[in-house]
Amino acid sequence: MKEYKIIELDKETWKGHPLPICYTSNYYYDISVRRTTDGFDIPIRKKRFDEPFTHDLQGDDNPDKLFQDWWENARAFGIVEDGKLLAAMEVCPEEWSNRLLLTELFVAEEIRRQGYGKKLIDLAKKLTVENKYRALMLETQSSNENAVGFYLHEGFTLIGFDSCCYTNRDIERKEVRFDMGWFPA
Repeated sequence: MKEYKIIELDKETWKGHPLPICYTSNYYYDISVRRTTDGFDIPIRKKRFDEPFTHDLQGDDNPDKLFQDWWENARAFGIVEDGKLLAAMEVCPEEWSNRLLLTELFVAEEIRRQGYGKKLIDLAKKLTVENKYRALMLETQSSNENAVGFYLHEGFTLIGFDSCCYTNRDIERKEVRFDMGWFPA
């Protein structure tokens, strides 16, 4: 198995580069928000899709691109071979809250399950500690069971969700924004 090196990606070269993020999942995290007399009851339960769910945002309308204008101080790291991006991670400081946001994480299918996602997450954790950020934050989807499992395995925890981030029907679509965080010791 070939060993790839993670490098910092130059903003001028990689700005606007689309990340072909695509996943298929058999499970999702079902969220139900019920008002009670003394607050809210919000169970989150892992359930099986009736048929596999595929999330594929490739093409011109792909929102996942490196160095988007709104991430003013973003840095990106990745694996490049023969001009092709095989993996990438982008982080951006959220100065007002002293947190580091993991804005993008991508590993091409051909090098998945070889530890490169972990290496990129470890780098993000290292940057969090070195720069004295109080947390490393990221967003994923309730429909992306593999990503949720990966982040939990890497020490992240669910810190919140947004039930109308993508559409006004995210809960019924089974694609709710999960916010996850990692907190240095």
